[in-house]
Amino acid sequence: MMFTAFGVKIPTAADALRAAVLCVVVSLGTVAASERLNWPVRTGPALNGHVADADAQGLPTRWSEAPASNIAWKLELEGFGHSAPVIGHGRIWVTSATKDGKQQFVYCVDQATGKILQHMLLFENPEPEPLMNDVNTYASPSCALEDDAVYVHFGTYGTAKLNPATLEILWQRRDINCRHFRGPGSSPILWKDLLLLTFDGIDMQFITALNKHTGETVWRTDRTTDYGDLDENGQPKQEGDLRKAYSTPNVIEVNGHAQVVSVGSRAAFAYDVETGEELWTIRHDDFNASSPPMFFENHAIINTGSRGSNLLSVRLDDSTRGDVSESHVVWNRDKGNSDLSAPLLIGDRIFSILNNGVINCVDVRTGEEIWKDRVEGTFTASPITANGVIYFCNEAGDCYVVKAADTYELISHNHLDEGMRASPAAADGHVFFRTFTHLYAIGQ
Repeated sequence: MMFTAFGVKIPTAADALRAAVLCVVVSLGTVAASERLNWPVRTGPALNGHVADADAQGLPTRWSEAPASNIAWKLELEGFGHSAPVIGHGRIWVTSATKDGKQQFVYCVDQATGKILQHMLLFENPEPEPLMNDVNTYASPSCALEDDAVYVHFGTYGTAKLNPATLEILWQRRDINCRHFRGPGSSPILWKDLLLLTFDGIDMQFITALNKHTGETVWRTDRTTDYGDLDENGQPKQEGDLRKAYSTPNVIEVNGHAQVVSVGSRAAFAYDVETGEELWTIRHDDFNASSPPMFFENHAIINTGSRGSNLLSVRLDDSTRGDVSESHVVWNRDKGNSDLSAPLLIGDRIFSILNNGVINCVDVRTGEEIWKDRVEGTFTASPITANGVIYFCNEAGDCYVVKAADTYELISHNHLDEGMRASPAAADGHVFFRTFTHLYAIGQ
């Protein structure tokens, strides 16, 4: 049985034994783990999908499950989730949930061995809203990690700050709500003393900042989007399905002032990080935005969503205020852009993979396409980059390692037993893949 602390059920020794039986580790080696925050949020240490130099050393580009090659360990996970691994101080954090969403868990895994250190039931939901699809889960937002804290987020179902050593709940919020309709997807990021959360549901759409020390709301700003989706009775069509989004924000300083850029359906925005004041917006025609914005020489590079998404560049300076749809868009690429998988900015090139496996390379200064090619599969997970290559992973277990260059070059084609929708992470010369049922450490 479980006991309760801070209003949350905590596994006993018997529960830990049961979890160990359910979550078998197949260990083929050990991983040397450092005492750093290697991959603290979904988008990596610099919020751009780039592996830090210290973690990129020795990162493999080839592996195999049968015959086993470069698989340090493999761990079976209980439950469902698309949250990416976050890694620091020798520990890996992922979330999971029951298929019906009534229970949501957090895992802490030993980076060196793949053994489960903690597996805690964090939230219970008597009547979670049905997902309405087979793509998302109730544990898709990733955690955010600091030296002394791990922030666990499940969208409308709850957010908590935990002590990473003991899993003591330092604070929790279950009163920040929206109807996700097809499940939560936006991940939190940290900026100074703030935890930034995005809620683009069908009934409410807003971004909010919490005091990371106390969990108290510092500011909340509603979207001012004109969705253009009202029916003849003045009600949103399809219950507001065209208003939802899943994007994770990013922060940039423009002339010494920090602004958080956040992409929603039908519009993207920038807000003053400290106050939540809306600074600028651009209108677009797309829905289901999921990619975080990228930044290049005081330009915001924005991917606008799925099914006909646009990729565009917005000039950022002191004059970028109000609706800048007609005044500050430098270029707008309206075809051949990724939808759910986020683009990567490497140098002055943008590399993207479409849902159908088309890879393209675009000049960030002009939006002009340099090359495109194609690999096999359906791609949802966002890629990462290190050592001049890119890791593109599909829903069938294939990972294509492609050179980040002005001509297409496939370095390797690797395969695992099953695919993934979670984005990979990297630390200490290893790549970590969260597939549909397992967590892998890939490397020597």
